[in-house]
Amino acid sequence: MTVKLYQQDVYIREWEAQITSVRKSDDNPAHCIVTLDQTAFFPEGGGQSCDTGSIGDWKVIDVQEGNASADGSDGAEVLHTVDITGKAAPEEGSSAACRIDWDRRFDNMQRHCGEHILSGIFYARCGGVNRGFHMGQDYMTIDISLEDDPTDPDTPRPEEITMDIALECELRANQVVWADEKVQVFRFEDRAEAEKMPLRKALAFDEDISIVCIGSPENPSDSVACCGTHPATAGQVGLIKIYKVEHYKGMFRIFFEAGQRALADYDRKHAILTDLSNSYSSSVEEFPDKLRAQEEKLAAAKNELFHAKKALIDKECAALDAVLAGETAPDGKPAQPSLVFTLDSLSLDDAFDMAKRYMGNTDRLILLYAKQDTSFILVSGGEPKCGSLVKEYASFYQGKGGGRDVSARAIFDNEENAMLFADLLSKHLR
Repeated sequence: MTVKLYQQDVYIREWEAQITSVRKSDDNPAHCIVTLDQTAFFPEGGGQSCDTGSIGDWKVIDVQEGNASADGSDGAEVLHTVDITGKAAPEEGSSAACRIDWDRRFDNMQRHCGEHILSGIFYARCGGVNRGFHMGQDYMTIDISLEDDPTDPDTPRPEEITMDIALECELRANQVVWADEKVQVFRFEDRAEAEKMPLRKALAFDEDISIVCIGSPENPSDSVACCGTHPATAGQVGLIKIYKVEHYKGMFRIFFEAGQRALADYDRKHAILTDLSNSYSSSVEEFPDKLRAQEEKLAAAKNELFHAKKALIDKECAALDAVLAGETAPDGKPAQPSLVFTLDSLSLDDAFDMAKRYMGNTDRLILLYAKQDTSFILVSGGEPKCGSLVKEYASFYQGKGGGRDVSARAIFDNEENAMLFADLLSKHLR
């Protein structure tokens, strides 16, 4: 049985231990599974990732509790996965200096304790039961189900958790942090004794129970079963910040962060906001008004551009119609089976808008050439099939594109290839 030092003192960072067993990993020949007579490495569990660090010269990359079906233990052992790349494997019976990655541990402690505080506040304020917890790389989430009556006097249970309610809970959670309430862990051998605590959530197991209590056990800010690691006082959490609230499977998913990660997120977003404000020659406070004013100008400019392009397309259509009429033979049939019409000032997308007026409504192949994009919009009445022409011939001149029978795009890297493609189609259709 491993003595679990992390249950005695979460602030132990270095210690000496005897290696009690060593075996090769079944998953990776460069890894070994090591057990110790005592360990401060917290194994993954309770929504919290494991500690990492070192055992002697070997890097600890994973820590798990023993599994009876896998290794014959009853869960009392702690299994440390170490990387032995380029080294001899540890020796059973030898002693080793052990060290945890304290930055990772304290980060987990801050985040996990922040989750406890926030969950306790949602329970007190809304009667919200935490039915899911995830510690992700970029944020944490809790899934709150509105099931119980709030413990706050004269506070009705809300129909939903709005962002306003969430921010109210955020403030109250930070007030617990600022009050630096004590964080205590009470351990019980049986369920009956543990249930005498003012728990916000029913117990799920019957023995070896750890209850984490924040504040006074008589009137706690939170009291719930948990096997994770937490700081000795709420003040060490530093900061709790909610990002957003979403509906999720009949519950409310709260996205948030705590501790140094919340501060880092604030620093990152403040830097972005400051840069944006400076680019608009405004203060952070004035930036929203400056941005709205700029958006109004942009909307007006887009509207003006839309009408200008529409007028230009109308003008180009009139010119194209005149060309089409001038190339009609005496019998009323097209003098040429295809026509290249150059658009000096319209983009390929604008050419497509222009082409809509001729799709399925012309008796020849029209190639609208968007000069600035060195590309064509092909349009016809359905014969010849525009998409088939592009698919069959554009690649001859390093072109690409595609489309339907009545319209297609043919995109080229340069004007020479584009004109060679148009010339090929003209000869093909004669």
